[in-house]
Formats: sequence, C-alpha cells, structure tokens
Amino acid sequence: MQLTSPIGVFDSGYGGLTVLREIVKKLPQYDYLYLGDNARAPYGPRSFDTVYQYTLECVQWFFSQGCELVVLACNTASAKALRTIQQKDLPRIDPSKRVLGVIRPTTEIIGNYSQTQEVGILGTSGTVQSGSYPIEIEKFFPDLKVYQEACPMWVPLVENNEYDKPGADYFIRQHIDQLMGQSGQIDTVLLACTHYPLLIDKIRKTLPPGTQIVSQGNIVADSLADYLQRHPGMERKISRGAGRVFYTTDSTADFDNHAAVFFGEPVHSLHLDLSKG
Repeated sequence: MQLTSPIGVFDSGYGGLTVLREIVKKLPQYDYLYLGDNARAPYGPRSFDTVYQYTLECVQWFFSQGCELVVLACNTASAKALRTIQQKDLPRIDPSKRVLGVIRPTTEIIGNYSQTQEVGILGTSGTVQSGSYPIEIEKFFPDLKVYQEACPMWVPLVENNEYDKPGADYFIRQHIDQLMGQSGQIDTVLLACTHYPLLIDKIRKTLPPGTQIVSQGNIVADSLADYLQRHPGMERKISRGAGRVFYTTDSTADFDNHAAVFFGEPVHSLHLDLSKG
C-alpha cells in the first residue's frame, strides 16, 4: 500500500505500537506509517549522541516517505533526540515539517493524577539519566515531587516474550521496591516506556493498593488530536485513507509475531535497510 502523506510513528522497537494503537482508535481516518528500528534496539542504554543519530536517520526516512508530521513514540528518543532535532535539524531540513514526542504531553497532565503531589517514574536508563521528566514536570507542576527508577531489564523481558512469565516477577518487584522505597507518599506511577503496558498486570499486583498507574497511549492520542485541531494547516496535509503500513529494520517474521501483541491485531511488516538510504 502506497501512502501519500501519512503520520509517521517511530519507536526503537515494538513499544510504540501501544501508542499507535490508541492513536488509531482516536483518529482512525488518517494514514499511518510505523517504523521500528529493531535491528538497533534497545535505545535505552545507548549514548545521547548515538540515540540522536539513529533517531534523526529514521526521521529523515519518514520525511522521504511523504510524512509531514512524525511522532516519536519512544521515551528514550524523545528524551535524548527530540529537542535537538526540533531546534537544529528541522529548520535546516524543512521548517514546515514537525516532530513531536511523548514526554511533553505526559508532563502537562501527570500532576492532575496525584493527591499527595508525589509521583514515581519508571523508565529506561536513558530516559531516567536524561532528567527529562523532572525538568518538564517542574514547568507545569513546580510543587510536584518526582522520584525515578531505571528498569534496564524490563524492555528485554517484553521483547523476548517473558513479560507474562514468573521470571519477570523478580525484576518487577526489585525496581518497584526501589522506587517506592524513595518515598511512602508516592500515589501515582508513570510507565515512562511504551513497552511497559504489557507488564501492567504484574506492576499493579506489586504496587501498594490504590496506587494510580499512568500509561501514555491515551495521553499521546488525545494530545495529537488536540495538536491537529489547533494546527489545521498541518491537519489538511495528512492523507485520509485509514491506511497502516509497518516497517522494521530487522526480521519481518519476528516483528509481525511480537507486534500483534503490542498492536492488538495482526501486523504484516516490510523490511527497511537504512544503510541503503
């Protein structure tokens, strides 16, 4: 299927499909082009410069496919690459195009969920080390106390289909105990990685009863809908064929097998070799 001007949705792997799933539910009329850079995943442990270079390469590919708007449905890419791409690269490549992330929409509303004004962030090492969430949250909720915990094993658990196995329990409890050990007043926990919704049942069982769990799919979908309403010029550029095309930089068979779990329906992907430009 050839899409003329789809919305691009990018992730280092499969996790962004949990965001795309909610976006499609909210805005089914548009065309969507998804790319998972599975061959170079995970992005979480990689340096800022490497994540930036990989993300920029993928964003430029989206632009070459006719995308006017690209959503980085990846917390690590949003944390380590988005600002530089927006400020340095877009003015040079094409000032009319837009690249959006998942951190800003989440930080704009996360404080509304907490009664104690203390929230916990569970994310990849890269997202936590970037400090992006505390920095952005302070702009909207300066009195909110933010505690973070990096969970480097969680993405590999999900991507290796171990997320619902008993072996995952140890790693989930380990990091939740470390997060909640920072403060007994944390009443809201943000899953700051798009892979983590697949672990939500185990996370819920491990957290203290009554703790709110916030995942990002609905938040990003609502934010995108609001963005398009406020930017009718951009909205008019997006093609409306309700098409969905999926690409991976790794094995299409592996991608399709995993992606169905994240996206909630069968996926048939195409292979992309970025080395060929």
